[in-house]
Parts: sequence; C-alpha cells; structure tokens
Amino acid sequence: MLRFDQDSAECLVFTFKEGLLSAVAHDLKIRVERFEIAVDEAARTVEGRFDATSLRVVCAMSAGKDDKGALSESQKREIEGNIVRDVLDAKKHAEIRFVSSAVEDDDGGFRVRGELALRGRRKRIEVAVRKVRKRWIADAVIHQPDFGIRPYSALLGTLKVKADVEVQVILPAG
Repeated sequence: MLRFDQDSAECLVFTFKEGLLSAVAHDLKIRVERFEIAVDEAARTVEGRFDATSLRVVCAMSAGKDDKGALSESQKREIEGNIVRDVLDAKKHAEIRFVSSAVEDDDGGFRVRGELALRGRRKRIEVAVRKVRKRWIADAVIHQPDFGIRPYSALLGTLKVKADVEVQVILPAG
C-alpha cells in the first residue's frame, strides 16, 4: 500500500472565469493543503480524502501561466473564505472523498473510475492518470452543479466561475 499526503504529493484545483466582465477577473490556481491518498497497486484501488477547509489560492493564472502578482494577499484570503464558506460549505462538509471502483490500463497510464463525495452529494467520476518523467499526474474535471454547487457569481452574473473546475493530483512515480 502506497500512501501520499501534502508532504509527498500535490493537489491543485484550477478555476476559470467567464461572463461579460471576465476580462477583469482571474483564472485561479488553488492548492489543497491537507489530504491523504492511499494506492493499493495489488488490489488496484485508490482512495483519497481531502480537507475542504484547506484550500489556499496559490495565484491567478493568465493564458495558462502563473501570474503571481495579480492578487494581493488580502484578495487571496477573501477568495479562500468564499470557497470554504459559500462554495464548499466546509463547516457542514469538511471532507471531500474519492473511492475508486475500477482502475484500468490506458495507453501507458490509467483510467480510474470511482465515486466522489463532495458537499454532501456523491457522483461517479473518471480520472485520467498519465506518467510524466518521474511523476504520475491524475486529472479530473468536476462539474460543480452535479454536487449542488452553484458556481461563484458576482455583479449580477456578469462575472462568474465556469461550472467545470479541473483537479490535478501529482504523485511521485517509484
């Protein structure tokens, strides 16, 4: 059994802006600061637990690249508060959990299917896993409304976050 956490792996969430005023908004790169992932290679299972209160804004993104100076520290903290309080309702739903139901070989990587429990709802998702140099990179797209999440919106809907967010988990390859 292989075990990973925030000290040995990385979990990132990417959000993307849309709407009439999207030019003044930011795509975001967010890090999950506390999580545990267990991989049983023999049984071909994966389980992950992620602390919904531990999401921290790393930086804004511009054209797919980090834009480290675009947000002040106070703006980052305000966004984090909105995520934890309004988007994830982490007071009631402090844990996000993934449990695999199938792990299949897929062109040098894997396709992992399983159930994601998020904000009190459960939904089957699929995760694509690929090897890049000495790391395994797992990518999933989460459609927020599937979990009862209304994508963040401001200024009467002229500025909002797209319904789909991307989650990336990076694990060392042994």
